[in-house]
Amino acid sequence: LSLNWIEMGNLTIIKEFLLLGFGSLHGSQFFLFGTFLGIYIMTLLGNILILTVTSSDRSLQTPMYFFLSNFSFLEIWYTTSIAPKMLKTLLSGPEAISFAGCVAQFYFFGSMAVAECFLLAAMSYDRYLAICSPLRYPSLMNLHTCILLAGGSWVGGFITPVVTVTMTFQLQFCASNEIDHFFCDLAPVLKLACSDPEEVEKATFLMASFVTMVPFLLTVASYINIVVAVLRIPSAAGKQRAFSTCSSHLIVVTLYYGTLGTVYAIPTATQATALNKIFSLLYTVVTPMVNPIVYSLRNKDVKRAVQRLLSEWKHAVKT
Repeated sequence: LSLNWIEMGNLTIIKEFLLLGFGSLHGSQFFLFGTFLGIYIMTLLGNILILTVTSSDRSLQTPMYFFLSNFSFLEIWYTTSIAPKMLKTLLSGPEAISFAGCVAQFYFFGSMAVAECFLLAAMSYDRYLAICSPLRYPSLMNLHTCILLAGGSWVGGFITPVVTVTMTFQLQFCASNEIDHFFCDLAPVLKLACSDPEEVEKATFLMASFVTMVPFLLTVASYINIVVAVLRIPSAAGKQRAFSTCSSHLIVVTLYYGTLGTVYAIPTATQATALNKIFSLLYTVVTPMVNPIVYSLRNKDVKRAVQRLLSEWKHAVKT
């Protein structure tokens, strides 16, 4: 009997995995820990601020900000499923994670990633209706539609990864329990399997293709129609005003699909492990911090709402 695995005849059942994290950092682990802790705190504060202003300011209680508040709430849990364990590997080196904990992290992160794809598509559809059908927009994008789109994104996110997660962790893991990554991601977990992972890889490819390409193509189609509609506006000021309402979302979509595609579009066999970890850091830790900055700095309504909220807090403190 071992703390890490149980031997049953010729079969070894792994009880826990070991996240190797970033390996030997040659004394830079404290600097990196401080940097990523700061990024994580900024992510939490930025998204909590957006949740606060969108719920408290009446001028922001519109469909666009309803979706933004859902997006900010999702980003908090998206990065929280990865960051705490990753920070521990920076401080203490390789970090043990139970088999059940690895399954939970793998599933929860996958759910948030899928829900984000769906939610970004819903947000692009909202902008499409607002710009291409402004007169019908209030009736088309009503509260019922908003709840259906947001709720569908969340439900789809939690249901979609179930098959992949179940198939992955039904494999036999007997070669090693060391995951060469800072979280339980698909590729490094499959490397530990001593049974054939081909069926899992096929199922994952089909699932990933659907949940990324379908929302992505819907987003692209929405923006093609938006660009066509904006170009038809006669005045330059009108074009700028119309495009400014969706520019923040377009930046976030580009960042998300750009970093995600860099990791998962390149075949695993051709990826350097260190490079894979760097790109994974971008979409798991850095991008969630950038998103609230993009929405707050490029959005006049959010900036004004934040200023009003801060002035109210200052007034409350003085009194």
